[in-house]
Amino acid sequence: MHRYGLVGRQIGYSFSKGYFTEKFKEMGLQDHSYENFDLDTISEFESVANAANVKGFNVTIPYKEAILPYLSKIDQKAEKIGAVNTIKVTPNGLVGYNTDAYGFQNSLLPFLKKHHEQALILGTGGASKAVAFALGELGISTVKVSRKPATGELGYHELTEEVLSTSNVLVNCTPLGTHPNITEKPDIPYTHLNERHLLFDLIYNPKKTSFLAEGALRGAAICNGLRMLELQAEKAWEIWTK
Repeated sequence: MHRYGLVGRQIGYSFSKGYFTEKFKEMGLQDHSYENFDLDTISEFESVANAANVKGFNVTIPYKEAILPYLSKIDQKAEKIGAVNTIKVTPNGLVGYNTDAYGFQNSLLPFLKKHHEQALILGTGGASKAVAFALGELGISTVKVSRKPATGELGYHELTEEVLSTSNVLVNCTPLGTHPNITEKPDIPYTHLNERHLLFDLIYNPKKTSFLAEGALRGAAICNGLRMLELQAEKAWEIWTK
């Protein structure tokens, strides 16, 4: 038996479990399974990591950074990002990778225009680090937006019309708007959005979050996180099986 799974907290909604279960079925891999490892605290990961026949993990909120001390080795790109969302179990220990940056970058590319030169990243968790890294590789400068801004970050109250006129790519890395709380959205002045803006939401359920709906209403280009998840999942599979 080859076991794989998702490490996170409150992950009953898991995209990964459904995706890989269907993938294994289509590939005829009856000896492969995918399960959710729903952990109340990261300290519980130690017992999960030693479970029999586990070949790899995906990692989601809130453990993409907290998981790092449990790894024997971290891929160079994941180390630069500072967050891991994919783990390969090897004879020499657990090796961490980041496939979020790959998934985000390649799902964003079809929507980018020449005037998309600056981005606001809403949220400061592990996913936001991958997003910042991917945007940097594309030559797009970034500023993070937080409820409790650190040095170099902006608070939501600082998002003026002037700021939004120059930073016209907005990426929601917060959980606001996730099903079932679909009316929630980041607290930004949506009235300043227009057709020059691009809104990307890492959330995929619902397909059009309140954040994206506000952008579409004002002519902005929008994209949800479904394609990103598909791409990062396929990259994870490549890592596990190479």
